[in-house]
Amino acid sequence: MGKPQYFISLLFIVIHLKTYSQSITRIDNSTISTVALDNDIKRLMESGNVHGLTVSVVTQDSVLFQKAYGSKNLKEKQSLETSNNFYAASLCKPVFAFIVMKLVEEEKIDLDKPLVAYLENPIYSYEFQHDYENYKDLKTDKRYEKITARMCLSHTTGFPNWRYIGKSGINMEKPLEIAFEPGTFYSYSGEGIQLLQFVVEQITKKGLEELAQEYVFKPYEMNMTSFLWQERFDTNFAVGHYKKRKTIKRRKRNKEYAAGSMDTTPEDYVKFIQAMLAQKGLSGNLYEEFFKPQIRIDSKQQFGKNRLVKTTDNDDIELSYALGFGTYKTPFGKAIFKEGHIQGWEHYTIFYPSQNLGIVIMSNSSNGESIFKELLEISMSDKWMPWYWENFIPYGK
Repeated sequence: MGKPQYFISLLFIVIHLKTYSQSITRIDNSTISTVALDNDIKRLMESGNVHGLTVSVVTQDSVLFQKAYGSKNLKEKQSLETSNNFYAASLCKPVFAFIVMKLVEEEKIDLDKPLVAYLENPIYSYEFQHDYENYKDLKTDKRYEKITARMCLSHTTGFPNWRYIGKSGINMEKPLEIAFEPGTFYSYSGEGIQLLQFVVEQITKKGLEELAQEYVFKPYEMNMTSFLWQERFDTNFAVGHYKKRKTIKRRKRNKEYAAGSMDTTPEDYVKFIQAMLAQKGLSGNLYEEFFKPQIRIDSKQQFGKNRLVKTTDNDDIELSYALGFGTYKTPFGKAIFKEGHIQGWEHYTIFYPSQNLGIVIMSNSSNGESIFKELLEISMSDKWMPWYWENFIPYGK
């Protein structure tokens, strides 16, 4: 009986070494061992008091590192796993952008054709379930007739992020307004994404979830991802955490929103980023268009009052927005990124096509972003991320 037990112990050691003695080649061609990365993540988690975090490092065909840290649910004392269901927040926007690019490839939509040209009726005449979703407020401002799919995906529609969010807080009766000439200025807008979803659904006569299953979730085997809450998520979901170890009740959405209703797992979302690295599912020229800078960004920060303050701070990296993703330059090639943020959930993904390398960081903790800057420097050797523009203020500052 001694030999089999010895063999099993030896096998465990070999597996352990195989998993944690690998090295990751970073964008500057330096390397970091997965053991060192694991230790650094644990240090950052403790220093930033982050409640839950998953980190996945990938190439187009390999997962180099993937691990969960902290809690799935602090109150229930449950440990987080990379297979747990997360609220994706705005990580869903690039998925929607990819769907639109598939429709471009099929010649069902043109990026530069005004969206109103695809509608049978004036946009302000359509009825919606909620008043804060309709477009009746646009009837007297004809600039909406200029808005295209390209403007929606590059956040240059002129719309606010959400019509009901103002300086004095949330007002669900606040009208939808166009703040600047469409196509001229970058201003992040969930409203623009929702407008495009509405038009896409009118063109295809299909709902967003059906389109996502057809073009993304089934082809890339993202079986635990959906724009609608699924029963299979009920036994698997993580909760968000904020402030002093408080948890947030998980919202189970029954209507799909391209700007933010998707649920996924870190293991699933990695498959989407790998597809982007491998440029699967679209012709090469469409991927070139997908990732090409559409507009330079000269705002001091992406959100808040600084979104209207101009700066040259990010000129060196040519900070821009592509279609569904942001982009900037490093000395080692282009970086393509997207963040996701809402109370209890803070995510970031970034990949470097010329280096065949990417990372997906997903956190169910409202202070997760405080370690993103240092984590990216350690894992990717990327010291050029516009962390202040992203409002990724490091812990302790």
